[in-house]
Amino acid sequence: MDAVTNDFSSVPPTLTVGFDLDMTLIDSRPGIKAVYGRLAAETGVFIDSGLAVTRLGPPLDDELVNWFPRERVPEMAERYRTLYPDHAILPTPAMPGAPEAVAAVRAAGGRPVVVTAKYGPNAELHLAHVGIEAELRGWLWAEAKAEALVEWGATVYVGDHTGDVRGAHKAGALSVGVATGPCSAAELRAAGADVVLADLREFPGWLAAHTSAAA
Repeated sequence: MDAVTNDFSSVPPTLTVGFDLDMTLIDSRPGIKAVYGRLAAETGVFIDSGLAVTRLGPPLDDELVNWFPRERVPEMAERYRTLYPDHAILPTPAMPGAPEAVAAVRAAGGRPVVVTAKYGPNAELHLAHVGIEAELRGWLWAEAKAEALVEWGATVYVGDHTGDVRGAHKAGALSVGVATGPCSAAELRAAGADVVLADLREFPGWLAAHTSAAA
């Protein structure tokens, strides 16, 4: 398990809000397509990168097994992660409203944290590139995200995938879905999301109402 964190020893504030990374805080499609292109060129194996980036969220191995024999997946995953910093960070922007959403948590006296299935060091590079500061835990997917959310005392988890909804619920956190990734608003609602937003531009207003109601 990969961990990139600051200080776990302090008692978390009343409001801790977790965010997913890919397609929640960052639009990682251009960068990931670039890495798949490099991997395909190196190996001579066709990878439909346009298709692959329509289903971001699950762990990398779950995608690579569509293009490589299962026994080669660990090797290809390691090569992908090696190529990633040089090819995926610069093309990847923040999602609309992402910096403002994180700032809104701090403005409310809370602590933003990021819990992602992505390899932690590469996730750190993304956050630094888009100027988002938050504690981070990588290599956690779906229900496994509850491990970090519970440890940090998160009461809200924001994500774009039905796996994020499951992780939030396992942690006992409110699930806020954003319909900016592979799962539609209807799919997020069907999975049990407590709140569904079109994108993070709606988050500061929702958070203000949420914290006022809880006061």
